[in-house]
Amino acid sequence: MSYGYNPQYGGQAPPGHHAGGFAPPPQQQGPPPGSDPQLWQWFQAVDTDRSNHISANELQQALVNGDWSPFDLDTVKLLMTIFDTDRSGTVTFNEFSGLWRYIKDWQNVFRHFDKDKSGSIDGHELANALGQFGFNLSPQALQLVERKYATAPTGGYGPPPGITFDRFVRCCVVIKQLTESFQRLDTQHSGWIQLNYDQFMQTVLAAP
Repeated sequence: MSYGYNPQYGGQAPPGHHAGGFAPPPQQQGPPPGSDPQLWQWFQAVDTDRSNHISANELQQALVNGDWSPFDLDTVKLLMTIFDTDRSGTVTFNEFSGLWRYIKDWQNVFRHFDKDKSGSIDGHELANALGQFGFNLSPQALQLVERKYATAPTGGYGPPPGITFDRFVRCCVVIKQLTESFQRLDTQHSGWIQLNYDQFMQTVLAAP
């Protein structure tokens, strides 16, 4: 499995694209009894203030995309809300273990749908991914998703270069959450509330 690189930890970045994820940790000693030594090394590397809890800012410093860019803070905060089960505002080692496996699984998903191995997800790849996940969005809604989550053009010129790993994860998680919210409102399972499913998705996705 390939991991992202963060210059903060020293060393040389390997060439080419990868899915993104955690940057390689420095060598650490003394994992807790019964824990995965490699996973404990990751946790120690991310926990820069040695508090035994990881904050959103610490986590952001340790997560990189396939082009070595840092994760968006919005994505990091979303991951924190999923795995901060005690609602402390930080992630413990046990919570971190779940987050690590989650990102590892998403790396495999990202590689599967990044058919051209470009290191980002384009519109066609996004439509394929969301369709296989069971999210039946119209072309108009898909365009909104692509515009909302694509990385801004370099220098502000030209079309967006695609959706990076971190934004792809956030995109899929948000659409899943929105779909589940709609389904809870759609008590008759008709595909309609006062708006139909696609209108609901377009209304929410168009929001800033």
